[in-house]
Amino acid sequence: MKGKQGAAAKFKAIGKEIEAEQLDHVKAAMDVFKENLEKFAAKHKKDINRSPQFRAQFALMCQKVGVDPLASTKGFWAELLGVGDFYYELAVQIVDVCLATRPQNGGLIALEELIRRLRRLRATGSQAISTDDVQRAVGKMKVLGSGFGIIEIGQEKMVVSVPVEFNKDHFQIIALASETAFVTIPLIQSSLGWPIERAKSAIDLLMREGMAWIDTNTPSGIVEFWIPSVFSALEEQ
Repeated sequence: MKGKQGAAAKFKAIGKEIEAEQLDHVKAAMDVFKENLEKFAAKHKKDINRSPQFRAQFALMCQKVGVDPLASTKGFWAELLGVGDFYYELAVQIVDVCLATRPQNGGLIALEELIRRLRRLRATGSQAISTDDVQRAVGKMKVLGSGFGIIEIGQEKMVVSVPVEFNKDHFQIIALASETAFVTIPLIQSSLGWPIERAKSAIDLLMREGMAWIDTNTPSGIVEFWIPSVFSALEEQ
């Protein structure tokens, strides 16, 4: 029995040694990879700054090894690439657009509409921006607890700039409005199979947050609830 316990202890000790060696090996390999990543970044600095597609691929490589080139405007990455400043500037512009459009959309704007407005806002000669750039910038703002985030409604991505707790019901109503930009209580009931109380409850939150407008003066006499964020996106198409 003692012999078995002693053997087990030896195997355990050997296992720990092997595990430690493997961890050291992995750490050394990661250090080498990070060093090569820095060399790659230095070599392709112009491409990373100029091309949104190249920048997205570079950010993905960084993410895989736990390196965040967007975490700070200080340090190696910012000094080398200026990416910290780039995303900080983009985040400020996103806030500007969201605040400026909030009276019209209640703090819910289609991602594609936001990008179009950002491109018009940015000075001629500024770095080109992509969907990936905007999503990364919004993602960084989300950790601040500022209410910013990206939600998916059907096939559409929307940027929220107010701290609202959406649930599936609200998503379904906005998706239902994607064709005409408005819904009615009877339409919600017939399309989604909801009782009237559920339909009114979901609409009430959207109304309260300014994400839906009511129109009582309609030809049919049926009250319509317009979703301005969807209406704006349809106008841009």
